[in-house]
Amino acid sequence: MKKALVTGAAGFIGSNVVRVLLKEGVEVRGMILPGEDQRNLAGLEIEKVEGDVLNPSSLDRALKGCDTLFHLAAIYQIWLKDRSRFYKVNLQGSRNMLWAARRAGVEKVVYTSSIAAIGIKPGGAVSNEETEFNQYDLANDYILTKYLSQEEALTFAREGLPLVVVNPAFPFGEGDVAPTPTGKLIVDVANGSNPVFFKGGMNIVDVKDVARGHVLAARKGEVGEKYILGNQNYTIKQFFTLVAQLAGVKPPFLYMPLAVAPPVGYLMEKWANYKGQPPLTTSKEIPYAAQYLFFDVTKAREKLGLVSSPIEESLSRSIEWFRKGGYIKKN
Repeated sequence: MKKALVTGAAGFIGSNVVRVLLKEGVEVRGMILPGEDQRNLAGLEIEKVEGDVLNPSSLDRALKGCDTLFHLAAIYQIWLKDRSRFYKVNLQGSRNMLWAARRAGVEKVVYTSSIAAIGIKPGGAVSNEETEFNQYDLANDYILTKYLSQEEALTFAREGLPLVVVNPAFPFGEGDVAPTPTGKLIVDVANGSNPVFFKGGMNIVDVKDVARGHVLAARKGEVGEKYILGNQNYTIKQFFTLVAQLAGVKPPFLYMPLAVAPPVGYLMEKWANYKGQPPLTTSKEIPYAAQYLFFDVTKAREKLGLVSSPIEESLSRSIEWFRKGGYIKKN
């Protein structure tokens, strides 16, 4: 790997992938949307090129001279007023990018999917890369488009594109300027603005580990294989309690029964559509999250050599970054 194109380079995971590549001496070209926030790339010596996954000709230009593609450009949100953008960017945009990679004849493609594209086993059982997707009823537009685009990516691999898929769990860490849905959970708990918890669980992971997993997948990943990039499984209550403890605040104390969540989310969506601002939750988000989204990360550890960071240390750094940035009020 001599020169890599990173799409979504200014994003949360993408900018961390850029940092890992630079440390390993790889020349990096970052594809940036026109007018995109580039704070996460400040001070990094990379070549920048404007491009849009919905503009195929810009993708051919961006890939010229690159031997490796890290495709991370996607919409990672629970809600958009214009739902069609999920399908245009996450599905058609990925399709455009993979056709461009095939035309360019790149040596390796690392395709960023999500654990959202993997099925969930019932109860607290742990899912892995082979667990068949089974979330059609609970999937929001983000989840559905990540699954559909992953399946198309794997089809490209079967047809000869040297592509591997990585499935990040719930990432957190410094540089989450948006913040992402995971980061917003941390911010809301640390600010005491979310007094509610519900059943269910999640697999959380330091974004730096996710970035290292991407680069390891480029070097060691087998074509057509999926690799879950995660770390530890926590119940929602355990995660919220840990965040509150590290932030020095009281943890959420109100239990929300699952039956209450869909109508509450529905009302929040209606209000969000009226105001044009993202809702705290949606009618599908809590029912999906109220499952135990627990995953086995053995494959990435054994096949790629991915080593995970201590969760409490990573969370402490994340909370401090949010506090310094003004996302979390000072105690």
